[in-house]
Amino acid sequence: MDKLIYIIASTFLISLASLIGVFTLSIKEKTLSKFLLFLISLSAGTLMGGAFLHLLPEASEKLNNGNLYSIVLFSFVLFFLIEKLLHWRHCHKKNCDVHTFGYMNLFGDAVHNFIDGLVIAATFLIDIKLGIITSFAIALHEIPQEIGDFGVLLYSGFSRKKALYSNFLVALTAVFGGILGYFFSFQIENMTSYLLPSAAGGFIYIAASDLMPEIRKETSLRKSLLSFSIFLLGIAIMYLVKFIGHE
Repeated sequence: MDKLIYIIASTFLISLASLIGVFTLSIKEKTLSKFLLFLISLSAGTLMGGAFLHLLPEASEKLNNGNLYSIVLFSFVLFFLIEKLLHWRHCHKKNCDVHTFGYMNLFGDAVHNFIDGLVIAATFLIDIKLGIITSFAIALHEIPQEIGDFGVLLYSGFSRKKALYSNFLVALTAVFGGILGYFFSFQIENMTSYLLPSAAGGFIYIAASDLMPEIRKETSLRKSLLSFSIFLLGIAIMYLVKFIGHE
């Protein structure tokens, strides 16, 4: 039972990283809008980096390449279908399509956080010290990811307050994953093998289909170069996180 308390405490504290956007509440809307393009660029970079540098390499250790790429492709197509259905069923305004991928990002992030919870539970069940080290590594990994997610939600039309509480509620799936991992550690081991590439496919779709096209629309050379640099920075941050020990 002591280990369960460690798991719940660790996953909850990590979930608090999703509230990092609270620092923007004191910034005026007009000022924030000037930085939105760069926040989108960082979001695209962290999503791409998270998918290709973290989720897929981890999944490749558990699945053969044929199954791995099939699941990524299926997830990519599924996210495309979901976006089209959401747009068809709920959007009637000219620019309504910018809202749909915000909810899709929340879904992908929920899967990702749930997996983090499973990983934390598994390591605590092996050794408490290992669990603490893993939790710390995941927390550092989550900070740039949550900044990126917050940017996606703002761009998709969420207000700052709605983006904050939506991000936090989704982050709490890590707690659920941790509890489930504690009670069903052996039964759910194979499930994570399929969830990892599923989340990766969703992140790749959102970055490539919804965010990067917006970066490409910028006509100013200076802003284009800066946004591209920030996009690369997002990837670089996720690359550096690999060496903290999350894998």
